[in-house]
Amino acid sequence: MKQAAPLRRAGDKDVKAVAELALLLWPEHTQAELEEEMAGVIAGPDSCVFLAELDGRAAGFAQCSLRRDYVEGASSPGPVGYLEGIFVKKPFRGRGMASTLLSACQQWAKQKGCREFASDCELDNRDSLAFHLSTGFEEKGRIICFLKCLK
Repeated sequence: MKQAAPLRRAGDKDVKAVAELALLLWPEHTQAELEEEMAGVIAGPDSCVFLAELDGRAAGFAQCSLRRDYVEGASSPGPVGYLEGIFVKKPFRGRGMASTLLSACQQWAKQKGCREFASDCELDNRDSLAFHLSTGFEEKGRIICFLKCLK
């Protein structure tokens, strides 16, 4: 396995780079929407973004938060750390970068008093499922979400 890229907690100056990575993960959004969202996430006390870089270029990111509402499968009374998103650009995969990003998120959550850490993925995202299982997550359930417009 190749050496993982160095990572750091993202700051205000990283909003654009993080949003560009997030757009690759969530292409249904716009760059402007994600820049606005990431600025809030980076500045928020209950959220955090870690950025991995190689050769001075953004190679991957992980966004985590504290959830105080219901989290599927969680049993602890306090906030639960939550992996909101994680992404590594294809040329940089296979170096342990995603695992390193996840570890940073989990450590941040521990420092915030969390005893559990959760995540989710789409039902058909086999790569994400494999990553989660390989990093110690246990599957707690599967859901299909519905929406109905009220007229």
